[in-house]
Parts: sequence; structure tokens; C-alpha cells
Amino acid sequence: MGKEMGGWDSARAFCHAGVVTVAVPAALGAAGFTGAGIAAGTLASKMMSAAAVANGGGVAAGSTVAVLQSVGAAGLSLATKGAVTAVGGVLGFFFPK
Repeated sequence: MGKEMGGWDSARAFCHAGVVTVAVPAALGAAGFTGAGIAAGTLASKMMSAAAVANGGGVAAGSTVAVLQSVGAAGLSLATKGAVTAVGGVLGFFFPK
């Protein structure tokens, strides 16, 4: 099968899209970015510590740590879920194995 949309290629892309949509929030939670805040002793806490030291004691608004914590606490917006799903589908289609 080539890269035509149809058959197993489109099914594989659809499957990858769903996996990515679920995997991103799960990965953030596993890293320590939770709804209750950053979990102690996790990758997230180490990132937060490094960001705070680099910024003189606080985490800058809009920084990587701040954005990841926001997503971990509130989840992904509908628009972001759509974008993540689309990217996952495209990657699954072009890189099927």
C-alpha cells in the first residue's frame, strides 16, 4: 500500500490520532504536572526548581513549566485537542511503522 488515503493507511492514521490525544495528558500527569499542582519528587518538580533558580526565585509566566502546569491542571482546550489529534493523524499516516 502506498500513501493513498484509504484502507489501512487511513485507519492507522486515525488510530495514531486517538493515541496521541490520550497520550499527551497522560504523559504530563506521569511527569508530575497534575490538577493539584506539581507533584513532589517528579520531573516536573525538577523543571520547576531549575526554572525558579534561573529566574531569581519564581517561574516566569508563559515559560515551558508554566504552560505544562496549566495544561496538567486544566487539561487541553478543545482547539488544542484538535491540533494534537490532527498532528497525530498526520504523523501516523506518513510514518506508519
